[in-house]
Amino acid sequence: MRAVEGSAERAPIVSASIVLGALAVLSLATLADVRLQEVVPITAAVILWAVAYRFLLAWRNLLALLILVILFIPIRRYTLPGNLPFNIEPYRLLVAMIIAGWLASVLVDPRVRLRRSGLEAPLALFGLAILGSQLLNSDRIAAVETYAVKQVTFFTSFVLILFVIVSTVRTQRDVDRLLALLVAGGSLVAAATIVEARTGFNAFNHLSGVIPLLREEVLPWVGQDGRGDRAFASAQHPIALGAALAMLVPFSIYLGSRTGRRVWLAAGGLLTIASLATFSRTSVLMLVVMALVYLWLRPVETRRLWPALVPMLVVIHFLVPGTIGTIKNAFFPAGGLIAQQRADAGTAGSGRLADLGPGLSEWAQRPILGEGFGTRIVDGPGSNAGILDDQWLGMLLETGLVGTGALLWLFSRAIRRLAAEARQDHSSRGLLAVGLTASIYGYAVGMATFDSFAFIQVTFLLFFALGFAGVLCGVPAPRKAPLLALERARRRVLA
Repeated sequence: MRAVEGSAERAPIVSASIVLGALAVLSLATLADVRLQEVVPITAAVILWAVAYRFLLAWRNLLALLILVILFIPIRRYTLPGNLPFNIEPYRLLVAMIIAGWLASVLVDPRVRLRRSGLEAPLALFGLAILGSQLLNSDRIAAVETYAVKQVTFFTSFVLILFVIVSTVRTQRDVDRLLALLVAGGSLVAAATIVEARTGFNAFNHLSGVIPLLREEVLPWVGQDGRGDRAFASAQHPIALGAALAMLVPFSIYLGSRTGRRVWLAAGGLLTIASLATFSRTSVLMLVVMALVYLWLRPVETRRLWPALVPMLVVIHFLVPGTIGTIKNAFFPAGGLIAQQRADAGTAGSGRLADLGPGLSEWAQRPILGEGFGTRIVDGPGSNAGILDDQWLGMLLETGLVGTGALLWLFSRAIRRLAAEARQDHSSRGLLAVGLTASIYGYAVGMATFDSFAFIQVTFLLFFALGFAGVLCGVPAPRKAPLLALERARRRVLA
């Protein structure tokens, strides 16, 4: 294909025209005494777009922008101006733009091709389980149609972002850059979490003063359960915050090992401390599971790090006083943890074990495909079910054995592929496989102790990790030096 002569010069002319036009609009708004608080952000956005649209539209930068939005703009706490039937949240708008652009690029741009993630089969089975559960429960779906459609849309967006990553992120180096942004951004959230745990000040509750376009919604309420006021930073709940920060710890270990820079290991320590500062048993469980994954896949290196636990505990004690004692009391409450989790069956504050028996009895009525994906509403005026704090049980109720089995297949397939890569490859690529295995494994186990799919931020982190796993497993492993030396020797002999 031949380039059209002169086409390269048109972009600067158009950009300059847009910038001048935006400045003219700003000047007219000033003369007309229009509220500059509304005009200036839009004008600035237009100018930024005109000047840097080529940079902003690069796939890696779009994914980086999505990471920043997911990490720093609390979901369901801020919306954008608009009169649509649903709230226009920044992440929703950005996800819709990325997916629409990706679908268009797949159709017309030969540089963007569909690539296999290795997870298509379990995802397809789960999609069929969702469809079947809704078709077989049409009466129940009709009663909560809007909510059910929203839940399906949410999950579909997660899956599509996974395929965007697999299709547009080509190399381990690209993955490294996105992981570095995740860890760096997560570290800032971790620092804000520690400040909130100590002072009660949540910096993310004041973003509307920094970004005028954001409209603040009702702040989430976090109930008291004897652990005092708990930090939730940019997340929807302290449990989800602790889980999200914990999922980033393996990535900081990988980056520190790959680059040799201690700043990444320090970031991992900060993420761990902040995760514990949420007083969440789920985050502790996830961190333990991740440590066991490292012990499984890198036993020698992991055993060498055990002495670091002592100074870590000392730092936690002085940086966030009371955290260790609060977590100990959460795991060993008066009367015992088992008794606590069996208490108040049938009430809104029932324990996880108290919900297990009634939940299984409810599942037994529709065991194969459940009672309909997205039909259990646990909060708001239309609530029709209790909070389970167990995503696996929730999926069993909504999608039955088929949907739950598909999810188990999804996690086990990703973990098996990554673990195989980690055992065979002891380079930095293998260490990345270990980190992804730990992060995904931690989320899968954590699902048993909170309604993970209800929390958008941490679930996006899961699908980012699954996308990176698809990229890693699709990139050929580098040939090891001994094999290369033998190959060169063989060629010399043959010559």
